[in-house]
Amino acid sequence: MYAFFLAPFIDFQFMQNALIGSILLAISACPIGVFLMLRGMSLTGDAISHAILPGVAIAFLFCGFSPIFMTIGGVGTGIIVALATALISRNGFQKEEASMTVFYLFALATGVTIISLKESTIDLLHLLFGSVLSINTQALWLITFIMFITISNLCIFWRALVVESFDPLFFKSLSPLGKYVHILLLGLMVLNLVGGFQSLGTLMSVGIMIIPAITARFWLSRLGPICILSIILGIISSLFGLLLSFHISLPSGASIIIVAGSIYLITCLISPRGLIITWFPRLFYTSLPS
Repeated sequence: MYAFFLAPFIDFQFMQNALIGSILLAISACPIGVFLMLRGMSLTGDAISHAILPGVAIAFLFCGFSPIFMTIGGVGTGIIVALATALISRNGFQKEEASMTVFYLFALATGVTIISLKESTIDLLHLLFGSVLSINTQALWLITFIMFITISNLCIFWRALVVESFDPLFFKSLSPLGKYVHILLLGLMVLNLVGGFQSLGTLMSVGIMIIPAITARFWLSRLGPICILSIILGIISSLFGLLLSFHISLPSGASIIIVAGSIYLITCLISPRGLIITWFPRLFYTSLPS
């Protein structure tokens, strides 16, 4: 038991850094995933996670694996794509999903092309799929800063984000801050995706943001408890994903997402809103005697 669960995190510094970074990321990203889920923007997060690749690639091309410059580049292109998509959807005839699809595919292709200029497949795989086991102290401080910014904004604008998520049209009629709150949510999403790419890569960073949030919704109805449960599920996924990666020599980012997805599949079956209760209600509900 000790050798499996505790020894990797006690004996190896890189596992300690990986666990700390994953916990910080779960605390920061999972509540954002809850708000994206409420707005029906789960796929938007996936698209933006692809869209940050060109900025990361440009920073990587000129500065190498520098977390600071790669974060600045990723945030820049992510915000540009998010704002451009919102601008076209609000002032044109196309829906936001259509514009987002074009932008993220274009951004992904551009990023891969830029990275290929260095002619290094290993570097490309690192950016696309990440390596939580290679998180250093600088990356930990960066993720900590992102977590602080995210939690601070959630505490300050909690009520506005809740109203805007449930009924954006009502919030816009009630307050002129409606569109700015939406932009704030997009900005926090981009910031957390950039923080997530340090450990999970651009293709999987959205997983730790969205999957625990969707899973938590099966169990709870109130927004605050959903956010807390999503954080707990994100931490559990990170812990067991790292252990799986360490003992079986699997990619760390993919292992974390596999564990999160497995928890989701189990939840789909056994939760109060799951398939077993839906298909076999008589096993759980009995009629009262007349």
